[in-house]
Amino acid sequence: MKRYPKFRDWVVELLRRASTDLPEDVVASLEAAREREEARSPAHSVLVSILRNVEIAREKSTPLCQDTGTNVFLVYHPLGVSTREMAVEIREAVAIATEKSYLRPNSVDSVTDKNTGDNLGPGHPYLHFEEWDRDEIWVRVMLKGGGCENVGAQYSLPDARLSAGRDLKGVEVAVLDAINQAQGKGCGPGVIGVCIGGDRAASLSAAKQQHFRKLDDLNPDAELAALEARLMDKANRLGIGPMGFGGKTTTLAVKATAANRLPASFFVSVSYMCWECRRRDMWIRNGEMAIE
Repeated sequence: MKRYPKFRDWVVELLRRASTDLPEDVVASLEAAREREEARSPAHSVLVSILRNVEIAREKSTPLCQDTGTNVFLVYHPLGVSTREMAVEIREAVAIATEKSYLRPNSVDSVTDKNTGDNLGPGHPYLHFEEWDRDEIWVRVMLKGGGCENVGAQYSLPDARLSAGRDLKGVEVAVLDAINQAQGKGCGPGVIGVCIGGDRAASLSAAKQQHFRKLDDLNPDAELAALEARLMDKANRLGIGPMGFGGKTTTLAVKATAANRLPASFFVSVSYMCWECRRRDMWIRNGEMAIE
């Protein structure tokens, strides 16, 4: 990209950091969870191993997990920046990061069943661009693994099977059902993203975008903040625990948002993220880059 000649290399570094270096808020949450669990219990042992894995990945600059996931990019940019050129350079960066083994070649053609070898193909990576008034670029990346993606869920309320109505109580019932159904299959303790409302596609996307939030943030909507706290408490009383071995830590965080809906629809979407809440932010200001 002419305006930012180092943009591609910066994105490679962003991917390296996302894949190999877990954000501090996630590490702090895992450490707090380890301290809550009974010493030498299965849950405690799992968390000790997880945190050791985090240290090794950071020290050796190797991926935290063999499944480096779908690369989800959200890019906020000022007027005059070519999103077409940015998309080209981001795709090139993904291929380079794969060649350097920061990313595992995970992208499979759904028709031929052949691995592309470079993490490129229809829908890979996922790119979303949004113009804003600020004279800076904000690139957000999330690495969303397949195992945790498999245990996401979407509900259409009312749900007679769950006795869940079209209200926040029904939302609670649906989200807790999704967490309970996941058990240890989503590489828990999980981070739960929730969207109340919207259409099917937009609701699922908004739920997934909740994983960009820091685990220790506070929802600015008081009612949603209270919902998050209730769900967190109830989820951790399920006793599923890390990797399904039982314990006090089934979830590290619950993050919720809401979108307007049609009168005929009331969707509740649940995006499950594994303990490796892999995300990083890159800021480009005055020609300089910083990664958070």
